[in-house]
Amino acid sequence: MTQPASTSGTAKIKSPTPMIAQYLQVKESHPDSLLFYRMGDFYEMFFEDAEIGASALGITLTKRGKSDGDDIPMCGVPVHSVDGYLSRLISAGHRVAICEQVEDPAEQKKRGGKGPLRRDVVRILTPGTLTEDDLLPPRSHNYLAALGQSGDGMALAWADMSTGDFAVQDLASVRLDSLLAMLAPAELVCLPDALSPEMLQGLTTCISEQAPSLFDSSAGQRALCGYYGVTSLDGFGQFTRPMLSAAGALLGYIELTQKGNMPRLRPLSQIGDGGYMEIDQATRRSLEITRTLGGETKGSLLSAIDMTVTAAGGRLLAARLGAPLAGCDAIQARLDLVAWFVDHQDLCVDLRGLQKGLPDMDRALSRLGMGHGGPRDLDALARSLTVAAEMVALAASRTSLAPPANLDGLYKTVMAPAGLASDLTPALADELPLLARDGGFVRHGFDPALDELRALRDESRRLIAALQQDYVTSTGIASLKVKHNNVLGYHVDVRSAHAEKLMQDERFIHRQTTAQTVRFTTTDLAQLERDLSTAADRALARELEIFDRLRELALSSSDSLSAAARALAEIDVAMASAQLACKRHYCRPDIRDDISFEIIKGRHAVIESLMPAGETFIPNDCGLGDSGDIWLVTGPNMAGKSTFLRQNAHIAIMAQAGLYVPAEQACIGVIDRIFSRVGAADDLARGRSTFMVEMVETAAILNRATDRSFVILDEIGRGTATYDGLAIAWATLEHLHQQNRCRTLFATHYHELTNLRHALDRLSCHSMKVREWDGEIIFLHQVIDGAADRSYGVHVARLAGLPAAVIGRAQALLSEMEAGGHGVIDAGKLVEDLPLFDHDFSAVEAGAESAGLNLGSASASAEALRSRLESINPDLLAPREALDLVYELRDLISDARDG
Repeated sequence: MTQPASTSGTAKIKSPTPMIAQYLQVKESHPDSLLFYRMGDFYEMFFEDAEIGASALGITLTKRGKSDGDDIPMCGVPVHSVDGYLSRLISAGHRVAICEQVEDPAEQKKRGGKGPLRRDVVRILTPGTLTEDDLLPPRSHNYLAALGQSGDGMALAWADMSTGDFAVQDLASVRLDSLLAMLAPAELVCLPDALSPEMLQGLTTCISEQAPSLFDSSAGQRALCGYYGVTSLDGFGQFTRPMLSAAGALLGYIELTQKGNMPRLRPLSQIGDGGYMEIDQATRRSLEITRTLGGETKGSLLSAIDMTVTAAGGRLLAARLGAPLAGCDAIQARLDLVAWFVDHQDLCVDLRGLQKGLPDMDRALSRLGMGHGGPRDLDALARSLTVAAEMVALAASRTSLAPPANLDGLYKTVMAPAGLASDLTPALADELPLLARDGGFVRHGFDPALDELRALRDESRRLIAALQQDYVTSTGIASLKVKHNNVLGYHVDVRSAHAEKLMQDERFIHRQTTAQTVRFTTTDLAQLERDLSTAADRALARELEIFDRLRELALSSSDSLSAAARALAEIDVAMASAQLACKRHYCRPDIRDDISFEIIKGRHAVIESLMPAGETFIPNDCGLGDSGDIWLVTGPNMAGKSTFLRQNAHIAIMAQAGLYVPAEQACIGVIDRIFSRVGAADDLARGRSTFMVEMVETAAILNRATDRSFVILDEIGRGTATYDGLAIAWATLEHLHQQNRCRTLFATHYHELTNLRHALDRLSCHSMKVREWDGEIIFLHQVIDGAADRSYGVHVARLAGLPAAVIGRAQALLSEMEAGGHGVIDAGKLVEDLPLFDHDFSAVEAGAESAGLNLGSASASAEALRSRLESINPDLLAPREALDLVYELRDLISDARDG
């Protein structure tokens, strides 16, 4: 979790300069933000802000003036490259308040003011309120979320200001941690102490705590009605009080940070219960759906299958993978679209060629709506609409390819705002500046009045050049130049040796003398400069008028533009999935409203995508039937158990996201929740060991999985002593079989668990096929029926490079143990004879009796054995101590048998 940067507030100065006094006044209103104070071509920071900023950005900390005898720390960044610095500060969790000049000299003069022109904060940048392309990942959403409360109810609202997405969901039937894991918001707005310390430690999201007044549900309803210009929200859906609290708080926070300059948000969407497959945070992490365990996109499932050609398509694909659907009809509609493009690959390839590199309409529209946009954003809309029209025309030209109804609907949505391109394109020049205030973006010939002003401006420049030539001729000074700087404006510049000659000429008025040159002006030059300045200012003003008119024209079509952008993204995702299916031989999954799970020749999408040319992935089947079957998978490390588990989870997620899957055939009953416990590590932040993390994640599965869930578990119980781990794995299997009754893949090294197939009717044993050759093992990566007969741990240790002496000794010990040497308890026999684990030690005693161990005997030797066993901490035993303990236990067991 990250918290917004906080500074100590305003410095106390007895006699500040006017500029510092103004800075301190503004800073006092924004103590929790770094204040970027605009001074000419720089944004400057002072006092503690400067120290924080210089440290975070790695820039020089300097000083400006004195504060009660001490230097005032100061640092600054150039305005023209500010985005890069802002990105680094936001990534570090800081809030940044942008302070700009909000008054021009004429206004100051009119009010009779003196000192610095008035400045104020025009925007506060936080991790969740960014819209600039340079500050955002183009293919990922940047969500701002708000947690609302009313009574005992809670809801979460979220929005992406850069795209306009806006939704809310009640938390009555969905866990907050699962929803936050799905959204991965950049920032979460909530009440103070709304989140437990446990949850805060698990979050990487920036937390912004706000006053309770922001979360008032009645105020939230009024804010929503005001934002959408309606008197009632009935047309948007039925919202609960917690929903209104959350959505209203989100709107209120945006207004606070954007200083009333509100973004364009789509109509508030209510996310219903059961609409999506639920995936908790631990499962997302272990399955590496959109990020790897190291936080990288490369190597994730998303990176392996993403063949979209636009940023909006990439965001939509990531959103679909992160929130797979849980309704058959909606999934089938997506698959129908993919299937049509699979069947019409020629058209698909041609359309993708047109769509490749399409500008990001949503983000351009959002910037224009908030007043941050420029001519390039207008051009992005124009070019997108032009390409969209070309795509629809190309599809229509293939008259024999009648599109399905949903694709035809997307085409119509794309074409709805197409006419706007004919208004924008003729107005915009070929080369465009980033900002409208830089001018030069209106095409010559578009506006006659602008052309006249430009001609006057350019004519003035030509007249100045002609005037220079006239002065050269009349004075005979060939080196005379008419130059310009920001202090003198246009002036005549001659070397010092020629200065006296101009001093004698009444036309030339002396302005400045330097070491090498002397500068003059003339009345003709001053007049031309006034004409030039007036013409340039009037031309820029005219261009800005044209920009505002075009901007308003675009915003008046914002709803249809937003819908068109969404339609283009949907087409991109469908074509990308079709292209992927054809390239890698994926199949269309058969989605059913039951609990079937049948995969024929399934493959791991990520591993397959990374394999060198010429190598092929070994496919495997997986059939869990239609009654919540459990597959118990055994086999040595490196044989492919974890890969097999993950690939089936990936296939399920891809199928319900509406994508083709890496298999020859796939039949999947809709999954409501998917759980994965594959691998774990210490959670040092919360002081939890690997085993504790494993148990917490397993508990979540056993407490929440339903008969429509899908569970993969790998090596449950390995983080503790052997018999503890075996008992926990045993009891977990029983619970999944008897209580949860969900489709399960359970990988283990506890071969004793295979005996449960006789007691659990829906459990079947499978193993990873291994071949031995000349004392070596070959992993075939194939799943076969039956249990593995050996673990091959020593062989794997040899492959890992353990010293030969260690390998030899381990092999000898293994052979002796397998032959019954060293007094080792026959654990397999003991477990085989134990009844089903019912958490009662009497069952263990009974099983031990049947194995010849009279643990319940009152004899001293049996009590001694019991006491000795309870006193052992296996994790603290050195190898020699463990061997001595084996001999000791053998003697005690012998005594117990005799007793």
